[in-house]
Amino acid sequence: MHSTAVAAAVPLAQEATRLGVLIRAHRLRIGLTQRELADLSTISVRAIRDLEQGKARRPRPETLRLMADALRLGPRARASLEAAVQRGRATGAGWEQPPAPPTALHPMVGREAELAGLERELSSGAERLVHLVGLAGVGKTRLALAVAERLHAAGMPVLWHTFPGAAADHLGCADGEPAARVAAAVTELLAPADGERHPGSGPGGGTAAAAGSPGAVDSLAELLGDQPVLLVLDGVAAGAARCDRLTGLLRACPGLRLLVTSDQPWEVPGERIFLLAPLEVPAAGAVDTSAPAVRVFLDHVRRVRPEFAPTAADADRAVWVCRWLDGHPGALAAAASWLVVCDLPALCDSLREDPVALLDHLGGRPGADGFRGVLRHRLDRLSPAARDLLGALCGGAGEEFELAGITALTGGGLAESGRLLRELLISGVVRAAHEGGSSRFRVLGLVRAACRAAAPEHRTAAAPEHRTAAAPESRTPAATAA
Repeated sequence: MHSTAVAAAVPLAQEATRLGVLIRAHRLRIGLTQRELADLSTISVRAIRDLEQGKARRPRPETLRLMADALRLGPRARASLEAAVQRGRATGAGWEQPPAPPTALHPMVGREAELAGLERELSSGAERLVHLVGLAGVGKTRLALAVAERLHAAGMPVLWHTFPGAAADHLGCADGEPAARVAAAVTELLAPADGERHPGSGPGGGTAAAAGSPGAVDSLAELLGDQPVLLVLDGVAAGAARCDRLTGLLRACPGLRLLVTSDQPWEVPGERIFLLAPLEVPAAGAVDTSAPAVRVFLDHVRRVRPEFAPTAADADRAVWVCRWLDGHPGALAAAASWLVVCDLPALCDSLREDPVALLDHLGGRPGADGFRGVLRHRLDRLSPAARDLLGALCGGAGEEFELAGITALTGGGLAESGRLLRELLISGVVRAAHEGGSSRFRVLGLVRAACRAAAPEHRTAAAPEHRTAAAPESRTPAATAA
C-alpha cells in the first residue's frame, strides 16, 4: 500500500492514535512482526507496542528516524509520520474530563491580590514556572489550591502532586495513570547528579531517586502534549531541580505551567520567585476585626469555642495576638488551639512570656519538627553572613529598618547588603512593606523570639531587650482591660 493510501485509510475518529495506525500499517505492508521491527530499528518491542497502541505519541526525533529507516519509508511517508507526531503533541492526553485539583477544607482569607496576580500570570502563560516561597505555615498550599481552582474552573486541566510531609489541609485527588506519570516524572526531575544526595531523601540519604524510571519526564510530556495544563508540586523538600530535565519538559510542553510550593526557591533560569508574606494585620492603634489576620484568628477561635461571642475587650485582645504573631496563619491557628484549655487573657499572657514554646506545634504534623526545629533548619541554610546579620537585627532595638540601615550595620556596600537582605526575605524570616514609594523591612516576631532564646550571645550587653514585633503599644490588652 502506498504511503498516501496508508494515510488516507486512517479514520478521522482515530486521529488521536494516527501515529500508531501509520506505524502498524507500514510494518504490516512489508511483513514485519513487532519483534523484527525492533531488531531492525534497535527500538524496544515495548516502545513499538506503545506507539502502535497510542500509549505513546511523541517519540524522540531519533526514534522516529530509526523507525522510518527500518520501515524503508520514502520522503512522503516520513513526512506523514512527522505530521502525526505534531498532531499528537497538540492533542496531548485528550482529557474526557480535565483533571481537577484537591478540594480545600477551609476558605481562604486575605489573599485576593496574590491570587489575582498568580491567576493572571499562569493563565496567560506570562510565567510558566512560579515558585511560592515562605516560612512554614504561612499559607502556600492554600494559595496554590485557590489558584488551581480558578484555572480549573476556566477549563485548564490541573495535575497535583503532594510531597511527603506537606500540609494535608485538603481532600486529595483521585489516583490513576496521570498521577502515576507525574510521580515518576517528579522523582526524575529532582534526581540529583551522580554522587549527590536526593533533595527529598532526608538525613539518611535514601534512594528515592531510584523510583524515577528513565524516560519518565518524556512519558509525562507525551501525556501533556501542547495543551494548557497546570502542574502543582506542593511541599517540595529542600534542594534543587535538575535544570536540564526541567527545561526539557517546559520546552516539550509549551502549554505547561508549573506551580511549586516549598521553603526555598530552586534559583533556575525562568523561575518566578513569589515570596508569600504573613497576612495583613490592623494598623497600630486600630481595633479592626475585618483585617485578614484577625478574621482568620477569630475563625479558628470559633472552631475551638463555637459559643465564642467576642466582646470589645476580646476584640482588642484578638488584634493584639495578631500583631504579636505578625499575622502568620499557622501561628494564629496554633495560638487559637490553646483556647480549649485556657481563656483569651491567659493566652495573651502566655504568648508574651514565651511565644515560641507555646506555638512549638506549629511545625505540627506527626513526625515533623516543632517550630524550633523548622526554624533551626531554615537558619542552618542561611549563609554565615546572613545569619550574623539576622542575629544583629534580632539583638537590636529597632522595629523596622531600611536597606540603608543594613549597610550601616554591616559596614558593607549597597550590593552586598542587598544580597544579604534578599536572602533573609527569601528565607521568610523577614517581611517587607512597600508603601509611598519606600521599602521597609522587619524580622518576624516569632523569629526574633526564637533567635533570642537560641542564641542570647548575639545580643550585646548594651543592647536593650527588644520586644517581639507587636504594635508600638505592646502592653497586653489583658492589662488594659483589667
